[in-house]
Amino acid sequence: MATSGNATVANKQVILRDYVTGFPKESDLIFTDSTIDLKIPEGSKTVLVKNLYLSCDPYMRIRMGKPDPGTAALAPHYIPGEPIYGFSVSKVIDSGHPDYKKGDLLWGLVGWGEYSLITPDFSHYKIQHTDVPLSYYTGLLGMPGMTAYAGFYEICSPKKGETVFVSAASGAVGQLVGQFAKIMGCYVVGSAGSNEKVDLLKNKFGFDDAFNYKAEPDLNAALKRCFPEGIDIYFENVGGKMLDAVLLNMKLHGRIAVCGMISQYNLEDQEGVHNLANVIYKRIRIKGFVVSDYFDKHLKFLDFVLPYIREGKITYVEDVVEGLENGPSALLGLFHGKNVGKQLIAVARE
Repeated sequence: MATSGNATVANKQVILRDYVTGFPKESDLIFTDSTIDLKIPEGSKTVLVKNLYLSCDPYMRIRMGKPDPGTAALAPHYIPGEPIYGFSVSKVIDSGHPDYKKGDLLWGLVGWGEYSLITPDFSHYKIQHTDVPLSYYTGLLGMPGMTAYAGFYEICSPKKGETVFVSAASGAVGQLVGQFAKIMGCYVVGSAGSNEKVDLLKNKFGFDDAFNYKAEPDLNAALKRCFPEGIDIYFENVGGKMLDAVLLNMKLHGRIAVCGMISQYNLEDQEGVHNLANVIYKRIRIKGFVVSDYFDKHLKFLDFVLPYIREGKITYVEDVVEGLENGPSALLGLFHGKNVGKQLIAVARE
């Protein structure tokens, strides 16, 4: 509720109760009321935004854990008692920054709330193309799209006719990697965790084949069935047993882009990989990456992908939850495979 002069408004936020071990629970994230001033103080270079869409992404689970040197290299951890943050599509309400003005639309990192105060940096971009759904900037045209583009093209160096396997293939990143591979003229197979998602991969995204990993008693056999001649490129989103099986089925000089390992994020003792010797025998190149290393290619990415969207040659499935209060359950649903497509939260439609 606004105060006199409409200068201060209520601002619902999602904060982290405490560091998380194991699978996170909704009680780990607290939905709380605060207030925020709608005017930027004189001389400040900050920007006040109203959040329209919030992105739910698997890497956010890593930020919920206690800081350690390994994971800190990905991104700073959340601070208990403060809002969690992630990528968002937002509208500028007031600005002390010369590059942003009231009414501008942007995507970038914000705290989870109805309103956020940000200091723009390399992770914030003004939205110039509004002939496509704004929500796409949480996915297809934002961080996940950049992730798919950088991992597939910059790391895997694909060639026409190569064989490509994508795990977690119906998610925000995987569905795009598969479509990029088809555009390249590759043979593409994906794995997902339900028959519904497998149908989506084959009938919506144009994958050549797909399988439900939960219904496969032997992942090695499943991959041999789909790739009798082996795999040239693996886009890794899962880790664990899937990575072990893939290593047995890679071709000579195969490439693996390691984007994520969602099967490991909630384990206190992570699973080992037993087939790593294949990296030597088959001269496999494995490279991990973080999308922020490739943000300088954002304009190149937009030039590449926007024509395909406008021509209907790339499709994108979103799983939209309405209301910030439903954000915690939407985010945690990622780790139980509840989402179909890109998970996001519609905080405000305008």
